[in-house]
Amino acid sequence: MMTISSKQWLIALALTLTFSFTALAGSQANQASTHEPEQIVSFAKNVEKYAAGQGARAFIIARVGRPQKDLPKGIRFTHTAVALYSDITLDDGEMVKGYAIYNLYQKSGELDKSQLVTDYPVDFFWGADQLSAGVIIPTPDMQTRLIDIITTGKNAQLHNENYSVIANPMNGQLQNCTEHTLDMLNAAIYQTTDVAKLKANTRAYFTPQRVYTSRFKLLFGSMLQDDVTTKDHEGKVATTTFTSIAQYLTKYELASQSVILDSDGLVVETLSGSKFVTSAANSSI
Repeated sequence: MMTISSKQWLIALALTLTFSFTALAGSQANQASTHEPEQIVSFAKNVEKYAAGQGARAFIIARVGRPQKDLPKGIRFTHTAVALYSDITLDDGEMVKGYAIYNLYQKSGELDKSQLVTDYPVDFFWGADQLSAGVIIPTPDMQTRLIDIITTGKNAQLHNENYSVIANPMNGQLQNCTEHTLDMLNAAIYQTTDVAKLKANTRAYFTPQRVYTSRFKLLFGSMLQDDVTTKDHEGKVATTTFTSIAQYLTKYELASQSVILDSDGLVVETLSGSKFVTSAANSSI
């Protein structure tokens, strides 16, 4: 029978926990591609075509940055942002119409800090593990308000650079990409950038998603990684996810669609009630 020393066990545990928490993180720019460039470009265009086909001027977009099997139970996406239909200037000076994506990304080499970065669908999906996208299309009034939040720079007022993969949305201590998206949505709903008021309304009306992992793993993970901490949580650990945002907007009739698209831009799942369900037949643009 093989035996291992305490030191070997701790090293193995550390590697396992580091990997498990890295699986949660998808809020990084310039990630290495795991797909052929042509596939990514085609997929990004399919997502844009779907959103444009729904008349979306602003929508919530999400990607899968790690293998699904490595994500905690119930977590579907690792990075969420807001896309706005915009005038985009190409490198050669040509002006085209398309979607610009407003992200909160972790800083390279300083993972417990974040910055706001604008990129485009191909950039957004470049490091995706799966060519699958989450799309939430807010109601027309919500889209107008979201556009105002971003074009007037109010999104920057909502940015907290102190980053945690499992940030608690019920307070303003730390923030991740999906919480920043929720904060923008709530700023649009309540017409304020007052963080104290926004967090009071978040506590009153928003239900975060439980992170199903042990306290020991969370504690050990916080010792190994700068971007993992539970210091902003009390009791059970829960965070903002694409799914919890979709449920929130659906509950209060602030979204017209919440769907998951496959690589061809087809709807494979839609939010119905409190669960994602597979469509009986895929729909296309």
